[in-house]
Amino acid sequence: MRASTGADDGDRGATPGSLRAEVVSIGDELTTGQRLDTNSQWLSRELGLLGVPVAFHTTVTDSLEDGLAAFRIARERADVILVTGGLGPTADDLTRDVLARVAEVPLELSAGALADVESRFARRAAPMPESNRRQALFPRGSRIIVNPEGTAPGIDLDLSRTGSAGAARVFALPGVPGEMITMWQATVGPAILSLLPGAGTIRFRRIKCFGAGESAIEAMLPDLVRRGREPLVGITAHEATITLRIAARGADAAACEGAIAPIEALIRGCLGGIVFGTEDDELEDAVLASLAAADATLATVEIGSLGQVAGLLAAAAARGPAGRFLGGVVLPGMAAGTSVTELATRRRAESGASYGLAVGPVVPAPGSDGNGGAGVTMVEIVLVGPDSLTRREHRLGGAGSVRLARASKTAIDLVRGAAGAPLAAEDKSRGAAG
Repeated sequence: MRASTGADDGDRGATPGSLRAEVVSIGDELTTGQRLDTNSQWLSRELGLLGVPVAFHTTVTDSLEDGLAAFRIARERADVILVTGGLGPTADDLTRDVLARVAEVPLELSAGALADVESRFARRAAPMPESNRRQALFPRGSRIIVNPEGTAPGIDLDLSRTGSAGAARVFALPGVPGEMITMWQATVGPAILSLLPGAGTIRFRRIKCFGAGESAIEAMLPDLVRRGREPLVGITAHEATITLRIAARGADAAACEGAIAPIEALIRGCLGGIVFGTEDDELEDAVLASLAAADATLATVEIGSLGQVAGLLAAAAARGPAGRFLGGVVLPGMAAGTSVTELATRRRAESGASYGLAVGPVVPAPGSDGNGGAGVTMVEIVLVGPDSLTRREHRLGGAGSVRLARASKTAIDLVRGAAGAPLAAEDKSRGAAG
């Protein structure tokens, strides 16, 4: 999904005169380049789905003076300010102090918030450091954003502006992505939606895909992934999995679901077997579900994928269904005179599994020069079943972690097809692209 990061993004579902936002990220680790600011990217996408264009991104150091300057500017040019970072217990966590100074109000201790912080330490049978009391301090007149995942509550505060422009509303959240996302979904997103005139409600549907790249999938969905359409469809890629997210707004939940249904049907019709699930489904979950439906089992052996295939399947087995993945073996290399097909066949026989899956070592691809980074490399993937043998040469591409993720998912996706789940014709013939 394209991040909405400029004032010209207002046509992504926003109505004339609607809110515009600024996202502020706080931390020396961000301004020095030691850490990538993924929080701003995520929040901008979410705001875009609500129809709130993001006009500015600001990154500021852990400094009182710099923070004051950033917020004094932000409150004059944005209606909604989303902040991440600086809510921890240490001396350089200054977001609450900065907001209090900008609002010209004192910090006050919330007994309820303090009790919640203390209870978290008590559940771990650990003493609470005195510094953690800071996390229960809030600017007078602010509202507490509950953090169910950590010790840092968020802050919801109105900042007055010069002239008759009204107030800017600030939502300050922790920098920990998991905590930030939970608090956005439970509290902040709905609060911002309620500020939009006639916004009603909003519902989302995530369609999970594997077997083609982001640009290829977008080309298969003509005119579906574009700005300004309703419902809005966004597209993101993460470790070779493509997610299509449908966002529909309506008077109530039923109206939203009614708008989502035909778009989901269109996506499934266009993409076929590339779609493997929805919402939190992962490809490995779909693979184990296919094995369960076929009353089949799987065992793996791998070299070039460094155990990632077994790791994905083991995690899926822990979520269920159990008893379908019989374990994996990771080898340091290939014995002389052994083929990948022999590895798969032997693993199937030794484990008693219905299917044996093998991923061979990384080798130069046919036609490449084989000179390290200058050449194209590949892994051979072989799946041996009761009455079948499937072989694929998967060419490696992308950055290190993505290369392995794509290769590993390509391997387990062979199982999805062999166990009966329909795959796209493109995927059957030449493997996962993207």
